[in-house]
Amino acid sequence: MIAESVRTIWCRELQRDDISVDDNFFALGGQSVIMARIQGAFIEELDVEVPADQMFLNPTVASISAYIESLGAATP
Repeated sequence: MIAESVRTIWCRELQRDDISVDDNFFALGGQSVIMARIQGAFIEELDVEVPADQMFLNPTVASISAYIESLGAATP
């Protein structure tokens, strides 16, 4: 499931284990350096490139996962 993979990446990069699918990236302390690491992890682990503007438009695990799924990304 893409959402679980996205959540795992966010937990690792934000160094938290309590992230829910509806938590806002920026409210969790997310900033540009962490966003860049998450974007790199999406490429490495999910084989999908997520532009920065989409990270701003979709700041939750649920919304960015829906965006990734809309690209036709395979479930890891």
